[in-house]
Amino acid sequence: MDIIRIPDELLAESSQSVQVFDYNSTQEISKQQIILDQNIFSFLVEGTKEIVLDNSSLSITNSKFLIMKSGHCLMTEKLSETKNYKSVLLFFSNDILLKFIRKFKLNSIEPTDYKPVFSFEYDAFIKRFVNSLLDISKLSKNTQRVLLEVKFEEIMLYLIETRGIDFLLSLTLNNSVPAQKIIRIVESNQLSKLTLNELAFLCDMSISTFKREFEKQYSESPSKWFQNKRLEYAHSLLNQEQRNSSEIYFEVGYENLSSFIQAYKSKYGVTPKHHQKI
Repeated sequence: MDIIRIPDELLAESSQSVQVFDYNSTQEISKQQIILDQNIFSFLVEGTKEIVLDNSSLSITNSKFLIMKSGHCLMTEKLSETKNYKSVLLFFSNDILLKFIRKFKLNSIEPTDYKPVFSFEYDAFIKRFVNSLLDISKLSKNTQRVLLEVKFEEIMLYLIETRGIDFLLSLTLNNSVPAQKIIRIVESNQLSKLTLNELAFLCDMSISTFKREFEKQYSESPSKWFQNKRLEYAHSLLNQEQRNSSEIYFEVGYENLSSFIQAYKSKYGVTPKHHQKI
């Protein structure tokens, strides 16, 4: 699967600080590797969106919109009942984000824990705001540029007033140190079914570099580490929740029951069924 860079893939001229794009599709995508070169508001209109980032994953319907930091992500888009997917995308650069923070004297506030994506419910104001973006998208590029910078301040001030400032401060945090990044991504996805290729992409690394850095941090191969984490989780489900093997093998990352039982016995010395009787 090819890697897609946006907004470059969507906009003929993608150098402006704030840009809008009316996105429509009749094709579903699954875990598409995306490089976001700008931060983004994704105002979902039809369909559902699933996002996996370095330490977060979420799924939204068209009752919500999201704000996402620039970087690498895996994106899934599912069509609505009418076989459409539609969202209004508002891209904004780090430069205009920092300009906004300085203008409204927000740079004295301490940043919170890093989180690269936030989702919020629509309200009447946000719905009117999205409609205004669609109107602006039909104007000349010069007029768009001026109006969109004003609209960016408008939506940011409104969200700070109604949803708090955490989302804004998190967008400004730099969490790109390789060792910290790989630990954050691995720990957040230890029970997911992401492939090594997908994990390496989220870390902005080749597979070989990812494996090498992983072994530096965890002193074992990724396959062995993830298998142990999944089996430990299976052990807790079997013993604490009293569930049986046929109920959990797929949940803990195995495609069939027999391979799960074999791996479990190899780690614990007994089958899952026998372990529950001990």
